[in-house]
Amino acid sequence: MNFFEFLYSRREDMLTLGLEHIAVVAVSVFFATVIAVAVGVLTYRLERPRELALAVASTFLTIPSFALFILLISPLGLGAKPVVVALTVYGLLPILRNTITGLREVDPAVVESAMGMGMSRRQALVRIELPLAWPVIITGVRVTTLILVGIAAIGSVVLGPGYGDLIFTGLSRVGTPVAVNLTLAGIVGVIIVAILFDIAFNILRTLTTSRGLR
Repeated sequence: MNFFEFLYSRREDMLTLGLEHIAVVAVSVFFATVIAVAVGVLTYRLERPRELALAVASTFLTIPSFALFILLISPLGLGAKPVVVALTVYGLLPILRNTITGLREVDPAVVESAMGMGMSRRQALVRIELPLAWPVIITGVRVTTLILVGIAAIGSVVLGPGYGDLIFTGLSRVGTPVAVNLTLAGIVGVIIVAILFDIAFNILRTLTTSRGLR
């Protein structure tokens, strides 16, 4: 059986695993975005807290993903929970860094003008600074998403959802005729999910960014 015949014979599994992979990445990106944007908003004007937040987020990325998944088994068990937590942790840095960068690039004169017209500091942040920083922030979210699509496959080591199941099953059967097809099917699935997310974020950026900022 060649690879394309194998894909066709496993089409239902490919679809199911693909939806699982998309779901676990999407949930993780959502949590990472909420946390990172909130921390970025709270620290972008304060040098020490800003540097500390970036240092902590950078440190998270140095933790080997395989080891982190295993460590999370004890408090969270097997399945999707440890995968979501690990992916959320790994997804913080690009979004946090871009949030801080985007907000710091906003011209202070624009903010001062808005406040001079009667806006409060909070209103200026929500109506002026965040919209102006949005193209940079969403780029960070996009980068995080593409990173997490790949890392999510490793979550299969803790019985997490997604295409990692095919990859690890194939690797465990090295030497058998089906091993290569299983592994390649998982890799192709991950690539397709990454492409779909990339297309979605390009569309989202276009729809949510004013023409003058594109």
